[in-house]
Amino acid sequence: MTPHPHPARLAAEAPAPGAEPPAARPMPPLDAWMYRDQNSGTICLTWCLVAWFQGSPPSLPELRGRVLRRWGHHERLSLTPGTPGAAPDAWPEWTPGPDFDAGHHVVASTAPDGLEARAAQLLAQPLGPARPPWQLHLLPTDEGFALLLRTHHALLDGVSAITLLRALLDAPAPAVPGPRARPAPGRADPPRLGPVRALADLLPRARPLPFHGPVDPRRAVGWSRVPLAEVSTARDALPSGRASANAVFLAATAGALRAAGATGRLPWLPGVCAMVPVDVRDGDGPVVLGNHYATVRVPLPAHDDPRRRLAAVDGFTRRAEFKRRARAQALLVASRPRKHGPLGDALGRYANSPLYSSLLCSSVATHAAGVGIGPARLVGIGGLPPLGPERALAVTMFLHDAHAVVAVVTDHGHQALAARLPSLIREEIHAMRP
Repeated sequence: MTPHPHPARLAAEAPAPGAEPPAARPMPPLDAWMYRDQNSGTICLTWCLVAWFQGSPPSLPELRGRVLRRWGHHERLSLTPGTPGAAPDAWPEWTPGPDFDAGHHVVASTAPDGLEARAAQLLAQPLGPARPPWQLHLLPTDEGFALLLRTHHALLDGVSAITLLRALLDAPAPAVPGPRARPAPGRADPPRLGPVRALADLLPRARPLPFHGPVDPRRAVGWSRVPLAEVSTARDALPSGRASANAVFLAATAGALRAAGATGRLPWLPGVCAMVPVDVRDGDGPVVLGNHYATVRVPLPAHDDPRRRLAAVDGFTRRAEFKRRARAQALLVASRPRKHGPLGDALGRYANSPLYSSLLCSSVATHAAGVGIGPARLVGIGGLPPLGPERALAVTMFLHDAHAVVAVVTDHGHQALAARLPSLIREEIHAMRP
């Protein structure tokens, strides 16, 4: 990358000569788990948020200045990962820096082979360990431009990335649940997970699918824009009441996998499970970035009736214990001792295996409209998550304004799935309509 001789800084002043360097602090367990997975074989825990704009793009200096003004107060964006000493099993740390180089973090990119191909390239490239692990890319498109936020998952989760994107936009968006501070100790009774549920959440439930196995180092990306009106109509397909948008997405993904022949030789048997991230931030308190979520396994039915699939998924995700299970799991993970051991490492490998979940499925709603940068209007947002060591498929749906963007990430060996599944998911959403 071409160096910039006079980079903008997010801190107004350099540290005084002889000042003590910022103190490193141990990573929370969820951050540490993903950081250690960064160089595991061909696994790259970089993920991307893509935002499409219609209209003229800002100049690179303008964008850097906007980032400096609106992201500069977030200490999280100045953290650099590392491990103390030379011990390979040492618990990783975050080291806060006094400033960072906006010339490195905010860059102009090109996409000669198209935005999907460029996103796939950036998704497969690890971020260097010497700087805070994130970059914002300004990319041209046929209708205007795109911003691609590329970050290590140890640094930011999906809700954090949405919060940062919204902070860049000109028009204020309506208040929505965002990355909020966790409750203070003693503020509320901690969520409890009974022994039966705790055991059930550890037992193998998912069935390895035909595309499972070691992933190759390259990535393939595909996406499709679905009118939000189609999602809304599908939500009214159940006689028992309006389904959630998340249930529509999960049920449509189940149908698309079935239509693509990707559920194995016996698709009617149970066992295809989606790993679904659930935000566990408190609804009150100051905005906080980082990783504040837990995952819940959701069975994906393979019935041939789209509405029957929707009813099964919606019934599972609407249970009162769904959120409680996520909160209890997050509390359990956060309470782990800050050290590595054979049991903890084995559990980490198991949770990344196809026996724990068949694929990753994540949906996020921004609940924002009419926002943009200068004369350019934000028209769509897509999420591109990392892949697991043996799970070569991740699917997301991000809802913004009048559209939902369905995105699929696979390794390069399964690029046909990335090209086909987005349109199949849209067809399944269409098929649910009453």
